Amino acid sequence: MTQTATESSTEKILRRPSEDPDTISGGHLVAKALKAEGVDVIFTLCGGHIIDIYDGCVDEGIEVVDVRHEQVAAHAADGYARITGKPGVAVVTAGPGTTDAVTGVANAFRAESPMLLIGGQGALSQHKMGSLQDLPHVDMMQPITKFAATVPHTSRSADMVSMAFRECYNGAPGPSFLEIPRDVLDAEVKLADCTIPEPGRYRASTKSAGDPAAVEALAGLIARSEKPAILLGTQVWTGRGTDAAIEMVRKLNVPAYMNGAARGTLPPGDPHHFHLSRRYAFNNADLIIIVGTPFDFRMGYGRRLPATAKVVQIDMDYRTVGKNRDIDLGIVGDPGAVLAAVTQASHRRNRQAWFDELRAEETAAYQKRLPRQLSDADPIHPLRLAHEINEFLTEDSIFIGDGGDIVTFSGGVVQPKAPGHWMDPGPLGTLGVGIPFAMAAKYARPDSEVVCLFGDGAFSLTGWDFETMVRFGLPFVGVVGNNSSMNQIRYGQRRKYGEARERVGNTLGDVHYDKFAEMLGGYGEEVRDPAQIAPALRRARESGLPSLINVWVDPDAYAPGTMNQTMYK
Repeated sequence: MTQTATESSTEKILRRPSEDPDTISGGHLVAKALKAEGVDVIFTLCGGHIIDIYDGCVDEGIEVVDVRHEQVAAHAADGYARITGKPGVAVVTAGPGTTDAVTGVANAFRAESPMLLIGGQGALSQHKMGSLQDLPHVDMMQPITKFAATVPHTSRSADMVSMAFRECYNGAPGPSFLEIPRDVLDAEVKLADCTIPEPGRYRASTKSAGDPAAVEALAGLIARSEKPAILLGTQVWTGRGTDAAIEMVRKLNVPAYMNGAARGTLPPGDPHHFHLSRRYAFNNADLIIIVGTPFDFRMGYGRRLPATAKVVQIDMDYRTVGKNRDIDLGIVGDPGAVLAAVTQASHRRNRQAWFDELRAEETAAYQKRLPRQLSDADPIHPLRLAHEINEFLTEDSIFIGDGGDIVTFSGGVVQPKAPGHWMDPGPLGTLGVGIPFAMAAKYARPDSEVVCLFGDGAFSLTGWDFETMVRFGLPFVGVVGNNSSMNQIRYGQRRKYGEARERVGNTLGDVHYDKFAEMLGGYGEEVRDPAQIAPALRRARESGLPSLINVWVDPDAYAPGTMNQTMYK
């Protein structure tokens, strides 16, 4: 049909592509490329620039999950990648749709999460004319992605999606961005003129075991060490090197600490699992092995590691090794492959005295904290809330932390019982990941329980997508630690400017999030008595609905990390 003078451009956009089997539209090419990558769901907020991708996804059997804010779509794609190991995908419209997603992409960039954001763009034929929602998206995305580009022609739609996915896994993982102009996406081209990726045929293995000489050197250091310690970081999980890490610490008899997404690599109670004695271990170790985590603020930029110990760093990114602190040995490679090679090259030593020393320190730290964990105080101490959540978790519960001070409290108490069962924002410190991460986790593992601890300030940022969880039937147990404050910031203001100004810009209203959950069709409950936390959690689980347990916690209790302001040191 030829467009008439009265037919609007919107009607033309919304018309379904032709049924000619020899032609295909850009949106359908994108969907075929996503399918080839193994993508089974996209997270999106609709816009006229991108709807042909939806049509293609329907034909390819890819589920379309529509959310209420593009930041949620990007965070959900990030979360999906973390849970599955496959790239997550978010699709957003041009202009504010893409800018709204920037925070989610930036968070994935710092967390080394392999996601693809596809953004719309005005038609190429209207380039620089001031088309609707036209912005220089690629220029904005380049600093926070591993790859950012414009698809220049419809026939390139599929192979550029594949190119973006390859770049997601170039070195340490990370996000990519593609913008697709509206006329490129909607146009139809001959199928014979297109390159459509074949599953499993366009990416190489990334499981490099590093320099063999460096692996032998590390094997020798471990064999000679009397007091080694290893920190397993996020790359151990993102690279799916968990089994190799477990085998290494057990066979070579090395005490292990875990941070980030690597938490849960060893279950609580494992004789090689240590948690509360890390500073003591590092201060007294003769060999410290840092695997898949940078010397950033979480590590005091490396300054917290003593000069008396040999320091070894293993990372997927050459640029990270030796950054901010000199090291004795650096190995660039896949953490799992490197650790497996080291295990084969070294041998076990009896270090019982060292293990006993660390276990005694671990026990002393636990006993010192225990009275607050079991406190019956009113208002509820955050450590008591974290304790009850930890007791509530099953072997298959995925725990998500979304907040500042309340999640800092939980980090010392909540211990996931299996690999891949801990999620937090990562080093960008982005609040608002809780709902989108829960959404992604339930899509990736529908039979697993998802438990999310929110700060009240963090929940407020993306909380309206609780309705999306209800709409798509994605039950989870949500807990809001409610102190009506942004406490991590409040403490710093109090210390710096005094009590008279501690409440400037960080005090929230007393919001009943339990009522909010009920309003949107979920389960809600309020808790003021610490003895009622556990029963409320059980009732939320039994409800089979998305839930929010609103727990009023002490606004004048601060986590040690907050009081030490370690995030700024």
